[in-house]
Amino acid sequence: MPELFNVLPPQAAKDLFCGRLSPLPGEERIPTWDALGRICRRDIFSPSNLPAFSRSTMDGYAVRARDTYGASEGIPAYLTVAGEAPMGRAPEFALASGQAALVHTGGMLPEGADAVVMVEQTQQAEAGTVEVLRPVAPGENVIQVGDDVKEGALLAPAGRWLRPQDIGGLVAVGITSLPVAPRPKVALIATGDELVGPGESLRLGQVRDINTYTISGLVQRAGGTPVSLGIVPDDREALRRTAQAGLDQADMVVISAGSSVSTRDMTAEVIASLGEPGVLVHGIAIRPGKPTILAIAQGKPVVGLPGNPVSAMVVFELLVTPALHKLAGCVDPPGRSRVEAYLARNIASIAGREDHVAVRLEQRNGATWAVPVFGESNLITTLMKADGTVVVPLDKLGLPEGEKVTVDLFGAG
Repeated sequence: MPELFNVLPPQAAKDLFCGRLSPLPGEERIPTWDALGRICRRDIFSPSNLPAFSRSTMDGYAVRARDTYGASEGIPAYLTVAGEAPMGRAPEFALASGQAALVHTGGMLPEGADAVVMVEQTQQAEAGTVEVLRPVAPGENVIQVGDDVKEGALLAPAGRWLRPQDIGGLVAVGITSLPVAPRPKVALIATGDELVGPGESLRLGQVRDINTYTISGLVQRAGGTPVSLGIVPDDREALRRTAQAGLDQADMVVISAGSSVSTRDMTAEVIASLGEPGVLVHGIAIRPGKPTILAIAQGKPVVGLPGNPVSAMVVFELLVTPALHKLAGCVDPPGRSRVEAYLARNIASIAGREDHVAVRLEQRNGATWAVPVFGESNLITTLMKADGTVVVPLDKLGLPEGEKVTVDLFGAG
């Protein structure tokens, strides 16, 4: 009879596991434009003001604001056009009292100007003169020096997951390289006598290794570097040697399959033999993914994922992704995108278990509906047909048709 294991709620398992992890040491300096999805190792401060000069926010005329006071369509202010502010360089003239300068969006204001009148609020009078049809206040339609970023301001704190807008902001102030955290290396081990590589011909009873490749993609999306150690047969010593090799060359080891409680289950015993403190969790109150193993060995995290592809992917997103973020020192990891939808069918569950149900999204009569995609947890096509998952909380017996639910969307890259 298989040995029963004690299960933990998902959040408790995550807290216990991630609470034992610390950011990896070291850093590397890379070009700013290659830093998308990397983690800032140290605080990054601006070396200059942005913008470095007063610039117009629209096409119009740069003016001295006091020269426009009292202007209206009935009694416009007549200003002499002193010239046109060029794009990409400083104007070579200054404004005197009663003068204006044609300026374009983003252009630098000439000396003496302190506001911009929109071109729509002006009209041409005689040659060299413009009529201003409404007054402007000092600073109106102008971005002042340092309005965007002050010199010395914190641009990206240590632990920031760098996004496209962060890259643009850093480049805007002239930062061309920066220190980032190393990518955690994750050793991937697939186990099972029935597994063969994707390019091999199948004999009856064999299946192709799916998890190595789906998990590899998940590792990369979480900011890590996958290191495949191949397929290991159902042999205790072979698995122990391969797991030790993974600990020697990587920052985390992920073993797929062999975590179900059965006479052939040796994964927990092998992981426990790798070093203290060993197995922290063997069993999580979740479906799919109950027989998950979470451990620390030789100071490194070791995870035993269920062999079923859907279970492995659900558990990875829930527990392994945050562990990788912790190893990288990320303090603001990107969350999964979410949408609200109405449930198209009842979902049954049991109290004390958190269910993650794959759904696809459909538009019906102007509303978004989440249609459950039911399937066995060994069918990867279940997730291929789905757009995301709906969670049934631990304390509920299910979700009724028509209830408004939150759908956690699968990432695009």
